Amino acid sequence: MGIGTSIFLIAVGAILTFALDASVGGIDLDVVGWILMAAGVLGLIMTTLIWGRRRAEVVTTDRPVRQVEEPVEYRRVEEPVEYRRVEERRDVAPPL
Repeated sequence: MGIGTSIFLIAVGAILTFALDASVGGIDLDVVGWILMAAGVLGLIMTTLIWGRRRAEVVTTDRPVRQVEEPVEYRRVEEPVEYRRVEERRDVAPPL
């Protein structure tokens, strides 16, 4: 269960518990709301613990880092820059 699902369960449970004043035959919506909120809180805690452990693990090695050169087609080559003068001429009258 992710964080989004846990928050969704908490929200739906709060709506059923505090916002609705309806009765369904044989089902107490307040109890269903409390159960959904408890499941959402439990899921939020479990998700936080699981993701917290994953982020805390860091693996280090004592091997030296290998220097990788860029492939030939990606190497930067200094080429001389040539400038060309381009003149643009606009005719005043439209063509016939």
